[in-house]
Amino acid sequence: MSGNLRLRIGITLFVTFIGLLYVLPSFTAVRDSSLGRFLPDAKVNLGLDLQGGMHLTLGVDIDKAIENNMSQAGRDLRDIARDEGVFILRPTVTQDNTLQFVLPKADARETLEKILAEDFEHFQVESRSTLDDGQIRYALSMTPAYKKYLADLTLDQAVKTIRNRIDQFGVAEPDIRKQREDYRIQVQLPGLAEQERAIEILGRTAHLEFKMVNEEADIEKARQGILPPGSELSTMLNRNPDGSYTETPIVLERDAVLTGEYITNASTSFDSYNQPYVMITFNSRGARLFERLTSEHVKERMAIVLDGKVYSAPVIQERISGGRASITGSFTMEEAHDLAIVLRAGALPAPVNILQERSVGPSLGQESIDQGINAALIGGVIVIIFMVVYYGFAGVVADTVLALNIFLVMAGLAGFGATLTLPGIAGIILTLGMAVDANVLIYERIREELRNGLTPRAAVDMGYSRATLTILDANVTTIIAAIILYQFGTGPIRGFAVTLTLGILASMFTAIFVSRIFFDLWVAKRPAKAGLSI
Repeated sequence: MSGNLRLRIGITLFVTFIGLLYVLPSFTAVRDSSLGRFLPDAKVNLGLDLQGGMHLTLGVDIDKAIENNMSQAGRDLRDIARDEGVFILRPTVTQDNTLQFVLPKADARETLEKILAEDFEHFQVESRSTLDDGQIRYALSMTPAYKKYLADLTLDQAVKTIRNRIDQFGVAEPDIRKQREDYRIQVQLPGLAEQERAIEILGRTAHLEFKMVNEEADIEKARQGILPPGSELSTMLNRNPDGSYTETPIVLERDAVLTGEYITNASTSFDSYNQPYVMITFNSRGARLFERLTSEHVKERMAIVLDGKVYSAPVIQERISGGRASITGSFTMEEAHDLAIVLRAGALPAPVNILQERSVGPSLGQESIDQGINAALIGGVIVIIFMVVYYGFAGVVADTVLALNIFLVMAGLAGFGATLTLPGIAGIILTLGMAVDANVLIYERIREELRNGLTPRAAVDMGYSRATLTILDANVTTIIAAIILYQFGTGPIRGFAVTLTLGILASMFTAIFVSRIFFDLWVAKRPAKAGLSI
């Protein structure tokens, strides 16, 4: 045996060994055994159409994100202007998303507009009108370019937050895709059983605010719409023993004194009555703000508001340092756990709406798997018998490398973390056909050289030499097409492109490189004039 042949056998064994490492974890029995601890954490993941699950289309409320950004800009402008000795009144966002405020002293106009030009370059002055008392009313709007940037950023942040929540919820291999043209997000959750709970977690905005309670406000007047300046009527949730909630009105200061943007961690815990609650931890800046707020409002009530609902409004007994706070609200353990998930994953930058919800039952997925397996078995048996009958020994070689081809494709899917779907199975079957075709092309070339009178060794050399370039040309063009499909396609199309590419690469390796080893071994162990079964 020549050194070159030993090298090729060594490469083949090495590739097969690596493939084995990635294929074995796909078998539950192996993964759960003691051997599983030494194998890579990889397996062939089944898509939504094969194992069932949930498909959601979420719409991101971009208008609300713009409104929130405008509102934050109003607060920032007020703080920056105050630092410069300029006071502005009532920065509010109107329904057409313009930021309006009043400058009481006209002589501060130059300073204010310098601030607008330097710190708020993404805003433009829509109107500037002088009131009867000399005050100046401003109306600002976003530039179109910044509005587009903000919309794209909101979509990206929403995708990131949803991915974090799904990861912490424990769903394996979710498929999350954004549609930037209409600001939608498609979410596929294979194998998910708790669908209602998943919708609750994904759809929750988790906008956390801390607001002071206005104890002097009259609730009855507030219900009639008569509120003290700077206050708002909200709803406080009280959990009943039967699990339902009772809502009671409560008047809060409109401006939040602290928001959830400073949260670094959230977890569940139990109080002395074994009641679950959510413990939150602030970053250093949030901790300083929280400590200052609690020191300034001792014996006052601070409401904890999540998505517009007040979960608790405890009385501040003393200054709280250390950057920790708790959210109590008569939660169940599951509710507290889910709330901790959404707080830990971060708040959505804007509300998301469930536009489409579709469930795929596991029975349908199992039926698809069974039909796919049956089709592959029937087709495979027919091909194996045909190759052996028509090509003899060469047919056995073709069947062997075909099996190795399937093995390497599955290893590639596991190694790259790809998800196997029905279109993916179609891609595998197509590449198997192409692999058989490559063997047939080589064998027919060898037969042709044998008919021309060459010895088996020379015929094998010439057959592989002449067929290899043709196979490479055909497969390279197919790979280019697969790359284009992957680049511009979506879910199922991409799955087809991935399996097609893996199958072609495996096909070229097995048909050209591995099968040649068998022929070289056959020729090396037989006399030069012995025939070749092909």
